[in-house]
Amino acid sequence: MKNGYFGYYGGRFVPETLIEPLNDLLINYKKLKKLPRFQSELKKLLADFAGRPTPLFKSESLSVRAGCDVYLKREDLAHTGSHKINNAVGQALVARFSGKKKIIAETGAGQHGVAAAAAAVITGLKCRVFMGEVDICRQQENVRRMKLLGAEVIPVKEGTRTLREAVSAAIRSWVSSPRDSYYLLGSCVGPHPYPLMVRDFQSVIGREVKKQLSSAPTHLVACVGGGSNSIGLFYPFFNDKNVKFTGVEAGGAASLKNGRVGVLHGSRSYLLYGSGGQIKDTHSVAPGLDYCGVGPEHSYYKDTRRADYFTVSDSGALKAFRWLSKNEGIIPALESSHALWWVMNNKFKKGDRIVVCLSGRGDKDLDVVKKV
Repeated sequence: MKNGYFGYYGGRFVPETLIEPLNDLLINYKKLKKLPRFQSELKKLLADFAGRPTPLFKSESLSVRAGCDVYLKREDLAHTGSHKINNAVGQALVARFSGKKKIIAETGAGQHGVAAAAAAVITGLKCRVFMGEVDICRQQENVRRMKLLGAEVIPVKEGTRTLREAVSAAIRSWVSSPRDSYYLLGSCVGPHPYPLMVRDFQSVIGREVKKQLSSAPTHLVACVGGGSNSIGLFYPFFNDKNVKFTGVEAGGAASLKNGRVGVLHGSRSYLLYGSGGQIKDTHSVAPGLDYCGVGPEHSYYKDTRRADYFTVSDSGALKAFRWLSKNEGIIPALESSHALWWVMNNKFKKGDRIVVCLSGRGDKDLDVVKKV
């Protein structure tokens, strides 16, 4: 990153009222990264509250199917059930150290909303979560969890009523009260420094994998919506050119495969939009992938060919969801199931070592799966 950009992507395209808060956030974050007290508390919360490190589990059934060693990075076992807690705890601490009183968050699948609500409790902050009405209907369990944790869940009724509109609503709320509020963004999107911060907090995933594998992996595979779990897995291996990065998008929300460069939610990246510049509606059975854009760092990885990106359909994700449940006793999130299906249907060399980021648990998706 240089001056808020990953190559051509990133930046800060926001209303004037947010320029000063973003500048303050960047200054505070740079200071906090070097502050021993901040790092000590973050380390303690990640261990004692979030439950890190998460296991690296060798899947024997997936290894047989792929013809090589396949490992699952078990982010589903982190507190609140996904990788989202890593970033939520980190940013909630930034908010508290910066003197903020409440956090604002958006959520699609509900996992970030739950993580933000839990992080708010442990750091003594109030929490408001914006969530599209469609996602509220298909993720009722997570809505109940957020409310139980004391968060106010705000239904978003505009547009497709999914993650895109939830992000927009959260930003509008933040614009109205930037002095005492902190926007706890859940993915590696948005204006600088958010993509950088989210990547930093999620990089604990890849750093742990480095310690847990005796030999370096040959392939890292993860689902990509906004892209936080994948960037957290990939980034610590960025300079190891022998490690291949593979991101897997939802077929109905494939910004990297089918998108064009544009600006949305404060940064420049690959987006899905039509000839008139209007953002296209997206669809995925996995709410966390149902987004019309992607993080700027992933856009940079695509252009520089540091990572390859593929798509998986709803039906493929559903098959992987059921297959892993029945063959390994692990119920994966539908988001992670996209990455699993890609691994299950590709050929690898016998000596390959594949790490798949199991970004979340699938309990939240049981009602969705039952209806399709």
